[in-house]
Amino acid sequence: MKPFKTLTSSLIPLPNNDVDTDQIIPARYLKVTDKAGLAEGLFAGWRYLSDGKPNPSFPLNQSSYHGCQILLAGDNFGCGSSREHAPWALISWGIRAVISTSFADIFRNNALKNGLLPVIVEPETHHKLFRLTSRDVLAQVTLDLAAQAMHLPDGEVVNFPIDSFNKLCLLEGVDSLGYLLEQDAHITAYEQQHQLSG
Repeated sequence: MKPFKTLTSSLIPLPNNDVDTDQIIPARYLKVTDKAGLAEGLFAGWRYLSDGKPNPSFPLNQSSYHGCQILLAGDNFGCGSSREHAPWALISWGIRAVISTSFADIFRNNALKNGLLPVIVEPETHHKLFRLTSRDVLAQVTLDLAAQAMHLPDGEVVNFPIDSFNKLCLLEGVDSLGYLLEQDAHITAYEQQHQLSG
């Protein structure tokens, strides 16, 4: 998993509320064994027209958003089923963070375990960011995970919540199992000491 330190990017606006995991990655794409192959299916119901051609009105198909790594989503992002493929698909496309006022708990946990940062902001900031993207598609924000801060183009700094364990894992680029494996020497030393004192 790639460490997450700071990220500066323009925002991909997706104002739809209550986007569920089936809309993020439809069930027909869940058969793949390679995470990288999921990028094609990301938001497939909206990205492609009935004839299979890209929908030119959908942001991911617009050249101005290519290379952007932060999705600005509507309220309650990632609701629905618990499929881990949803954050996999977002990451495979190149998205490293999603900003919303709220996330479904299971999606948020799956995102954190896979290196995708869910950033929760207040409605006022949320509206401000959408106004920003409508005025200037190239406007960028910077996410500083260590400081738990988002820097806006006008100089405003907005703090966002994240628990200390998931923050540490993202900063180090490890999942929970990877973190435990990194502690192997300490665990072994403790067990040996415990056996001696027993």
